[in-house]
Amino acid sequence: MTQPQPRISGAHLVGSINAPDTESAFRLAALAGECLHAMPDGETGERFHWIMFQGARLDQVEGLERIGPEPLLLAGMDARPFGLVAGTDPATLQLPPLGYAEAAIRSYPLFRRLKSEGVIPEHVRFQVSLPTPVATVTTFIRPQDRAALEGPYEAALLRELEQILAAVPAEELTVQWDMALEFALLEQVVMFGNRMETWFDEPLAGLVERAARVGDAVPAGVAMGYHLCYGDVAEKHFKEPEDTAVLVDVANGLFERVGRTVDFLHLPVPIERDDEAYFAPLAELRLPSGTELYLGLLHREDGLEGAQRRIRAAGTVLDSFGVATECGMGRSPRESMADLFELHAEVCG
Repeated sequence: MTQPQPRISGAHLVGSINAPDTESAFRLAALAGECLHAMPDGETGERFHWIMFQGARLDQVEGLERIGPEPLLLAGMDARPFGLVAGTDPATLQLPPLGYAEAAIRSYPLFRRLKSEGVIPEHVRFQVSLPTPVATVTTFIRPQDRAALEGPYEAALLRELEQILAAVPAEELTVQWDMALEFALLEQVVMFGNRMETWFDEPLAGLVERAARVGDAVPAGVAMGYHLCYGDVAEKHFKEPEDTAVLVDVANGLFERVGRTVDFLHLPVPIERDDEAYFAPLAELRLPSGTELYLGLLHREDGLEGAQRRIRAAGTVLDSFGVATECGMGRSPRESMADLFELHAEVCG
């Protein structure tokens, strides 16, 4: 018997777009057509490499110091960790604006203008993608200071969220929480010669609790979801997931802990995984009614043919889902952008 084709419910854009400016990013994203539910501003400029620009913000904090005499360059930015200056009370730290609210407040009027011109479909929301505090703390704070500094950083990030909520009407806003370093911690990946470990007991429960806490900070009426990720440095994962089992564990934990509706969930699909075994753990996914699942199975390297193979494999477990790229498109070649967005529209058909 022929396996029935799953229903493709729409498309999701993870965040970054390799474009010279915000308007160009919006116009490229519009090529995906009516199948989008939300549209990010492309994370152009200093945000092009996800959270790496946060190091420059933390450089401004009196009471923090870089560890190591020489810059450790990643994507042209200093990735050396920070530590508390001896004798500093972390409760006294004054963190500067982190840049996320400033970017959203700058981009939203352009989003509105392009909507009024018919470039962006009327139903599409303005999407702001934010890292979980775990991501920045794990990346930039030395292990012995993470417990002390995650609270101040989380408070600063939630202040950014408050400013975004004040600037963008709830009915036009989507907030996506990016969860990547969580999976490096769960998989105990070795980075920069050190094995990644949490600074708290029960890693899965602790990571889920932290992600649920920031999810619950997004009020009802604003769409909210999670992008689960295994990294995207030079379009490569820090570890290729063996299957979707760990992703499902995290997702189910979120569904249990988040007090508000989770409107969407995005999961990565490596380009070589068009086998049923990768998707099989999704049979255990306890997706709530009203939560859209998006699978990151669109890849520029093999286009429609590869997407269809992965869709068929996912269809052995799922009757319906939306599609997306595996991660953001900011690190993909600029000349591939238009084709990628047209691929979204073609697959959604």
